[in-house]
Amino acid sequence: MNFLKAEWRKLAIINYEIDPEVLVKYLPQGTELDFYRGKCYVSLVGFMFLNTKLLGLAIPFHRNFEEVNLRFYVKRKENGLWKRGVVFIKEIVPKPALSFVANTIYKENYHTMPMKNLIHERDGELLITYSWKEKSWHSVQITAENRKQPMETDSEFEFITEHYFGFTGKDNKTSEYEVCHPKWDCYRVKDYQLKIDFNRIYGQDFKGLNTRDPISVMLAEGSEIIVKAKKYLV
Repeated sequence: MNFLKAEWRKLAIINYEIDPEVLVKYLPQGTELDFYRGKCYVSLVGFMFLNTKLLGLAIPFHRNFEEVNLRFYVKRKENGLWKRGVVFIKEIVPKPALSFVANTIYKENYHTMPMKNLIHERDGELLITYSWKEKSWHSVQITAENRKQPMETDSEFEFITEHYFGFTGKDNKTSEYEVCHPKWDCYRVKDYQLKIDFNRIYGQDFKGLNTRDPISVMLAEGSEIIVKAKKYLV
């Protein structure tokens, strides 16, 4: 069953290499960390949710909004095949009803904060900014060429964006939901600016990201997406 249908657009993706031991306690039972060329990644992702429908219905004043999340990458073997997915540390949205639905039904860790965005096109460039307020304003800003490029096979971009499942762990139970979308195009990033206190937003485990440069910065175009209904695994 399709639980949610929407568009995810202009995904600003800030990737950090992280010690795998930091993430072990966040692993849902039955999953294991997924690595790209021996490196363990955590990503801060800001994007637009557009034309959102829940169970086929458009909810007034909740169709278009920003989201910023911190996530890492996992895999789970089922019937001899690997399912590759993500686990979210925290997801930030601007409306309490969004947090309530996600936390109640999907057992995610959504938080509501004031948010704003800027998406500007000029002179062959894209300027993308996502901001959220927790006592003070935090932000991600990317400047990129305004020309879409196809995904390269076996690339870092493919690894980051081609995880099609979400896994959550709660009370020793693991649930799984599938996110369906086509392969995404990307934009060449020219510059970026970050104003984030990882310790304040995400806790002591991620404090070290405050003094570390990202391993890569990406901008994905995104697409229409479908989120399937969740199912319990263990």
